[in-house]
Amino acid sequence: MVDHLLIDSRRIIFPFSSLFFALKGPRRDGHSFIADLYAKGVRMFVVTEPQDQEKYPEAVFLMVRDSLMALQQLNSFHRKQYSVPVIGITGSNGKTIVKEWLNQLLEEKYRIVRSPKSYNSQIGVPLSVWPMNESHELAIFEAGISQAGEMDKLQRIIQPTIGVFTNIGEAHSENFMSIRQKVNEKLRLFTEVDALVYCKDEPELHQSVASLWQQRNTGESPRLLQLLNWSTVSEAYLQILTIYKEEGNSLITANWEEKTIDISIPFTDDASIENAIHCWCLLLYLGIPQTQIKQKFWQLEAVAMRLELKTGINHCSIINDSYSADLNSLKIALDFMVQQNQFSKRTVILSDILQSGKSEKSLYEEIALALKERSVNRLIGIGDKISMHQQVFRQLGIADAVFYRGVEDFKRDLSHLNFRDEIILLKGARVFEFEQIDRILQKQVHQTVMEVNLGALVSNLKKYQEQLLPGTKLMVMVKAFAYGSGSFEIANVLQYHKVDYLAVAYADEGVELRKAGIQLPIMIMNPDESAFEVMIQYNLEPELFSPALLQRFCQHLKKLGISQYPVHIELETGMHRLGFNAEDLDSLIEILKTDQIKIQSVFSHLVASEDQRQDEFTKEQAARFISMANRIESVIPYKVIKHIANTSGISRHPQLQMDMVRLGIGLYGIDKDKSNLVEVNTLRSTVAQVKKIKSTDTVSYGRKGVVERDSVIATIRIGYADGYPRSLSNGAGKIWIKGRLAPIIGSVCMDMTMIDITDIPGVKEGDEVVLFGNELPVAELAKWAQSIPYEILTGVSQRVRRVYFEE
Repeated sequence: MVDHLLIDSRRIIFPFSSLFFALKGPRRDGHSFIADLYAKGVRMFVVTEPQDQEKYPEAVFLMVRDSLMALQQLNSFHRKQYSVPVIGITGSNGKTIVKEWLNQLLEEKYRIVRSPKSYNSQIGVPLSVWPMNESHELAIFEAGISQAGEMDKLQRIIQPTIGVFTNIGEAHSENFMSIRQKVNEKLRLFTEVDALVYCKDEPELHQSVASLWQQRNTGESPRLLQLLNWSTVSEAYLQILTIYKEEGNSLITANWEEKTIDISIPFTDDASIENAIHCWCLLLYLGIPQTQIKQKFWQLEAVAMRLELKTGINHCSIINDSYSADLNSLKIALDFMVQQNQFSKRTVILSDILQSGKSEKSLYEEIALALKERSVNRLIGIGDKISMHQQVFRQLGIADAVFYRGVEDFKRDLSHLNFRDEIILLKGARVFEFEQIDRILQKQVHQTVMEVNLGALVSNLKKYQEQLLPGTKLMVMVKAFAYGSGSFEIANVLQYHKVDYLAVAYADEGVELRKAGIQLPIMIMNPDESAFEVMIQYNLEPELFSPALLQRFCQHLKKLGISQYPVHIELETGMHRLGFNAEDLDSLIEILKTDQIKIQSVFSHLVASEDQRQDEFTKEQAARFISMANRIESVIPYKVIKHIANTSGISRHPQLQMDMVRLGIGLYGIDKDKSNLVEVNTLRSTVAQVKKIKSTDTVSYGRKGVVERDSVIATIRIGYADGYPRSLSNGAGKIWIKGRLAPIIGSVCMDMTMIDITDIPGVKEGDEVVLFGNELPVAELAKWAQSIPYEILTGVSQRVRRVYFEE
């Protein structure tokens, strides 16, 4: 029996009941993982290439023309087995929020199956539909497209009976000729629905929906399509009369069926108001009484769109996903936990799963198996239901399991739980208020944080991988604390996504990665003699750049009786920093005749690969390098990896990819030759104090910050001890607050920086500010500081807490 569909060889939980689809991507081919999967117990495969049955005697191979199409067709058939209402959601923004809010609003009335997280792609949608079973009373699936022709496939899988079109915007517009074309493509999801929710105030959307309604409701065999539209300016199914915002809440009144009705929501931003009105229309259509609707909307909670990894007490790491608890999101969170190899001990703090569509016993058996498969050492269960099934966990091998009726019981027993040197996943339904546990376990540090978006990092990585020729390897630079982003955490993501090499500056950086469980080959770019022993101990590969260093390393190996130790040879081609000169090659070749070392790679550094004016010099460097590398290779009996292209070299000089490329700052979203990258790092802080000062008063040391009018000043919790450049003093730099840029006034202090907020109303103590990030690119900050993005990122102090998250 097939219970689970598998597309990722790293996420095997139930091998014997999983069917693996060998999908082909731009860089990876699923067929190459079949041997590994078979060794781990998988026996069922959907393939497009013939396999050697003798190598896999117990395997079943289903041969298809297109494995992705097969995945989609299977789930289209699966969906047809159930006749419950299915809500399909599409649009440019807000799909996931609307889906999660509908689940919050309706989970007490219906047993719901829904897309996990933002699974709305050609692969994500079929995987969302697969868990649907006979116990479900309502399904909610989201669908996203990036080009024409994709939505027809998703419509056949979801087959929605009710549609929600959230809005139309610029997201993914690059593959559509016009907004109207994009609207019409998205509307193809709703060709068979009975009712459609949308905002009438978007002209392109309203015109396209009117055309669809005309097609559906007229002709020889009309099929009624009910429009559940809403508007703030004209008559509609739900006509919005007023929107009143005050103290974090919004009161929305509307006319519906000739009655005035209202809801209040605990949000004031326009996007939340729009998403709430979409949900309101749908609940009215489903016949939910208005009294219940009012109560439910007031209880709406923000949707956590990301998993966060942060530092905890006693050298622990905390993954906070304590906003919802269902089986699909639990598995996603567990997979994220497994990716973090820093600790061998894994603890899960889990609340009752309130709705699953399964019997309680089978639900907790499946959870116990999921924990066991992911080598979870300890379970802390919180809630009446999970406590009733504690024996299930012990029977299935989770021996270290304790249970509490509620969070207060857990807190009273905290001193006996001994959290130390482990990774802890918090996964709880909203009603259990696991944020209390998060506050207790989180290491308390000051309020300046560097947020590192691991999802953006992976996205950037894939954009570079897509540029590589088949067979070209990828080395990623994680030196200098991974450009300020954190060493192990970044290296672990790269290892999970199967890059070929890592590079660090010094041996102690490599040792730290090895101790944290990183197994990838690691090149040490600046080795010295004192580090020879530790490099050999931790299997780190030195870059050798001079005859003297090479000779000393070979002598050290000879003393230890070690031969064929992997090394990297740097050649000087124009940087004039480190590397063997052309005249050094004779002595290098003489040493190569011994068998102490084995050359893994030969490489050089491009001086100005980003500068079009220097392209001729770049060509000269490449020619010089190839000539020197070929001479080395002519005297050794094996091929070596040759590499010269850095981040900008990958983008601007694809002809120089050779055997491997080295990706550096581009991984973090900074490459002027690639506009489709996302900045990975956001440096945030908070306002410590707001004060009014008089004209001619001065601010900060040296009295250089003179105000020329009565002003309002905000003091921000960051200074040059945190790595914030002092060169930004006295108006040179700005800080993003309340959607605007506020100039720095006076000198940047060691721990504090002051900004002029006279023209920015509503700023109060505790408000968040952005020092750099998507709102204020780090390249802009570097320009103000008369520096470069490298210096800004690597300069952020270690005392600034890093928070890692995945959307």
